[in-house]
Amino acid sequence: MPFRVEDTFRSALAQADRPLAGMWVCSGSPLVAELCAGSGLDWLLVDAEHSPNGLESILAQLQAVNGYPVHTLVRPPVKDTVMIKQYLDLGVQNLLVPMVNSVAEAEAAVAATRYPPQGVRGVGSALARAARWNRVPDYLARANETISVTVQIESTAAVEAVEDILKVDGVDAVFIGPSDLAASMGLLGQQEHPEVRAAVDHCLSAARAAGKPAGVNAFNPDTATHYLANGADFILVGADVALLARGSEALAAKYIKPADGGTPASY
Repeated sequence: MPFRVEDTFRSALAQADRPLAGMWVCSGSPLVAELCAGSGLDWLLVDAEHSPNGLESILAQLQAVNGYPVHTLVRPPVKDTVMIKQYLDLGVQNLLVPMVNSVAEAEAAVAATRYPPQGVRGVGSALARAARWNRVPDYLARANETISVTVQIESTAAVEAVEDILKVDGVDAVFIGPSDLAASMGLLGQQEHPEVRAAVDHCLSAARAAGKPAGVNAFNPDTATHYLANGADFILVGADVALLARGSEALAAKYIKPADGGTPASY
């Protein structure tokens, strides 16, 4: 089936009547990706920046989730033109581009997703899953419509430039990363700090004024509620690897006798 405009995250956000909730998929496993795709969540983020994902595993995960009622974004490890070209040729429709700190970097991210003359994407549609190996009529002419670009705001420089980044044609949404943002503010590991929350709120307000969607990462339920109340249009509230880690720890705490010989608390 050809990739369609209505399958983009841009379209999903435009049609949504509530914030869209999603989760990270970081395991690199197609089976886990498919399991998450059937969860009822609105969207998934397949991550290659901090996760063991290469081109082959991303392709397998795209194939695994195909047909499920979920929108899939993919984050490359770096805002690189060649890598973005490869992702798009695999059939990635929705990109989350990390560490976009300026208008110039936002413009470069968009240009990497566009064929000339609008951009610099290399032409290899005859070899690419995105074009179904030249089985999609007029793919080259319509490809730009089938791709959405979300850029990540995760530094003090990006926060300072967010109003101008939002004005860049082809930037469909922004996504705020509080962890790296906190680090850039000298508050490493303190993404709940009031100054970090204030910076995120500023970005949400700027996006609302610009008429573009904004999302944020928030595993803490209270923080997620705060950002949703302040206008977040989409949010990430968990990760496959984190759920497995915490769940397995809970099993160990429940069934393994403590080292002091006491009885497990739940027995």
